[in-house]
Amino acid sequence: MDKVGIGIIGCGNISSAYLKAMASFPILDIKGIADLNEELARQRASEFGVTARTVDELLADSSIEIIVNLTVPKAHVAVAMRALEAGKHTYSEKPLGINFAEGRSLAEAARAKGLRIGAAPDTFLGGSHQTARELIDSGVLGQPVGGTATFMCPGHERWHPNPAFYYEVGGGPMLDMGPYYITDLVNLLGPVSKVAGFAIAPRKERLITSQPRNGEIIPVHVSTHVAGVMAFESGAIVQIGMSFDVAGHKHVPLEVYGTEGTLIVPDPNHFGGQIEYLKKGGSFEPQETTRPYADGNYRSIGVADMAHAIRSGRPHRANGDLALHVLEVMEAFHTAAERGSTIEITTKTERPAPLSQSLDNGQLAR
Repeated sequence: MDKVGIGIIGCGNISSAYLKAMASFPILDIKGIADLNEELARQRASEFGVTARTVDELLADSSIEIIVNLTVPKAHVAVAMRALEAGKHTYSEKPLGINFAEGRSLAEAARAKGLRIGAAPDTFLGGSHQTARELIDSGVLGQPVGGTATFMCPGHERWHPNPAFYYEVGGGPMLDMGPYYITDLVNLLGPVSKVAGFAIAPRKERLITSQPRNGEIIPVHVSTHVAGVMAFESGAIVQIGMSFDVAGHKHVPLEVYGTEGTLIVPDPNHFGGQIEYLKKGGSFEPQETTRPYADGNYRSIGVADMAHAIRSGRPHRANGDLALHVLEVMEAFHTAAERGSTIEITTKTERPAPLSQSLDNGQLAR
């Protein structure tokens, strides 16, 4: 197999999941990892048997074709721009950028250089979400008419070792968790055309209860409870709620409604989970997952798909157009809240091609 050289910039909390998952994809050849905190990079390198290097060394290495950008959100575009300047394709952790304007500038720079950009989440490529898409495409719901998307918790300061960035510009529940839900909904229903929304920040400070910063007070600079409605080009209307202010709830993560039935879609922060289908007049019944990548955490499958796409010359699925569209939608909720009006979405994106076959044996779905 003609492997693709990978350089990873950013060795924070999420990097472990990427490094573990990359072992599942033979096409990925990790050439090194880097972080501004060089000691953290050395620790992560030792843990996973890879090489710690500087950012400049990774960018100068001609054997590296894709830079995987796992920095904090406010650094995503700056790091990705450096990768493009170095002639590398780049794949960023979500969101693509902290606002639509900088995300668009990144997409324009990539097009000008003839390079690819991609971004998480790639969980929509998981077996349960691809199976849910297959069910919808088969017509079991009839005409899709609506749905709900719900993520609500008390806040990430309960568990994350360094949670302050979740409450800085570029954070908040919509930009942090919204990408999983909205990306999966685009996978299931197609692109969004209009958005309406409301947003509040009930608290101006948060108390960290996780280690090692337990007891520290951090300021809140973003809305932490966002509710809205998305109108899809297909005609479906989906309600969404994203919150760091809710003690508990009973909503499932994703439901899709159609004229002939309802589909319960598993948590889009994961690759697997139980799908349930209700036929009109019946009751909910579990559905068998028929697509690969539902049995673990494959957080880097989007990178692997990009690598295969580079080698075969096809589009990659977790692509820049999709990530930019989702970023515009997420920002539109806050814009709608500020203006008190409905916001038209300007970007266009295609539903990514279905992933019906395994990537690790070279059998690529086209």
